[in-house]
Parts: sequence; C-alpha cells; structure tokens
Amino acid sequence: MSLLLAFGIWLIHNLSLNYSETLSVPVIAECNIEGHSNISSNSSTVAARCRTSGFSILRGRHKAKKEAVHVRFNSSDMHQAEGDMFYITSAELGNYVSDIFGEGVQLESFLSESFLFRFPVENHKKVPVQAVTVFTFKPQYMAMGPIHLKPDSVTVYAEPYHLETISKVFTKAIELNNLKSSAHGSVKLESIQGVRMSHQEVGYSLDVTRFVEIATEVAVTPRNVPAGVKLSVYPSTARVVYKCGFPLSHDPSDVVSFHIDYTDFQKSIGGRCMAIPSKIPDGVIEYSIEPEVFDCVEESSR
Repeated sequence: MSLLLAFGIWLIHNLSLNYSETLSVPVIAECNIEGHSNISSNSSTVAARCRTSGFSILRGRHKAKKEAVHVRFNSSDMHQAEGDMFYITSAELGNYVSDIFGEGVQLESFLSESFLFRFPVENHKKVPVQAVTVFTFKPQYMAMGPIHLKPDSVTVYAEPYHLETISKVFTKAIELNNLKSSAHGSVKLESIQGVRMSHQEVGYSLDVTRFVEIATEVAVTPRNVPAGVKLSVYPSTARVVYKCGFPLSHDPSDVVSFHIDYTDFQKSIGGRCMAIPSKIPDGVIEYSIEPEVFDCVEESSR
C-alpha cells in the first residue's frame, strides 16, 4: 500500500509538471465562406510543438485517437487556394491553439506552414433583409427616414427548389417604444427550415429627431400642358402639412409649389391625379396633402 501510494504521488507530481511535446489533432474547419458549405468536407491534422502539463499531453494523445475536433474559424483567416480548396497559415492558426489542443497549452511552433481544407460549393443566392418593426415615439418626435440595416442583404443556402421560393428574409420584430433619440442595436433573423444563412443577425440604426408642423394652403396648377389645350384641376387648392426637423431653419411653404403634370394626366384613369411638389427643401422630413387625389378635366382652349 505504501508503494502504491508513493507511486501515485510520484505520478501526479510528474504529470503536473510542464513538458515540451509534439501534439497532433485532426481538425474539421467551420467557416462562413460565401458560396460554400460552412463545414469542411475533410479534416486536416494539426501538429505542433507545445509546452503543457503531463495531464494535457495524455488528453491530447487520447484526443488524437478519437474523432476530429470542430473548430470555428473567422472567414478573414481563410484564404482560397483554388476552386473549393482553402488554407489557413500557421501564423493565423496561432489564435486557435486553445480551441484545437485545449486550455493550458502554450504553443512553441507548428510543424507545417499552412493547413488545407475543402469547402464544397453550395447552391446559394443573395437576398435582401426586410426589417419587421414596431415603433412608437414621444410627442413631437419621429423617424428621419427608414430603418437602416447592416448588412442589408444576406446569402442563403438551400436546395435549388427551395431557393426559388425565397425572395427575402425577415428580422425578428424590432420593438422600440417612446423614442425621442436615435436608436441602434442588433437583431436576429427569422430562421427558415432547411435554409442556412451567411448571417444569423444584422445591425440596425434608426435616426430620430424632434419635429415641428407647419400647415399652409397651396395652389395646385397644371404643368407641361401643350399649346391649344387647357387642363383644369379640381379642387384648385389643397392643405399641406409639413413636418420639419427642429430647430426650423426656414419656412418651406415659401419655396414649395404643387402641380399636376400633363403626362401623368394622360396616363391616369378617369383624370384622377396626384399632385407633385416642385422640390422638397432640406429640413422637411415628410409632408401630407389633403386631398390626395385631384380631378382633372382637359378642354380645348380654341
């Protein structure tokens, strides 16, 4: 018993010491490379001279005899050799030592300069991302424009028949309440069964500003009417409400006019047309016009 106890203490002591040893582990790479599978079809054996404890060496030798280790690599670390073959250099692989060999392992040197992986080509296409939003604002605050997504499109991978049915992907609901300042963050994408996406989430930003309202009465006139033709607009005036960013730099009602183009009248159904502003000046976030549709009647002026 004394001999066994002494041997056990000796063994534990020696295994707890650090040694320089060559470790070898088969690695399967996981990486998001556009147009390719996200898992390599082959494994590459990573061998390196490392300094670690005797316990880690025993674990490493046991690991080498088992299934390959899956390691997720940054796509920027993978370089295309040709076709579907990609490689990672030993310099970049140094960032993944603990993922490959485990914690507590200090790298001395890799035995190879690069490691090769094959990522088969997959059926794919790029589609836009559509935000699903639920926004509320504090009084006198509103969005400066639509929400911005980054990236605003993603690559989807699926069977050909499935890809044909996908024209866009959606975010999970972005719910922001009582906004009075700009907002930003990230949101996950809605998953689609049988489909892999190049991104699982996207960033979003929404510009929010305080606004003031300016209401005015404007004349609505015809424009580009050919000679010998008269185009009458009913009603001939409208009420326009401008929402302008605060503080207000100038009154837009002084510079904006509304008209109905004769070309639009010709394309209309029954002479019903929408009025077009001459130019919306900077500072106007949006406007509304009442009525929205005008009746137009063409007459000969001769």
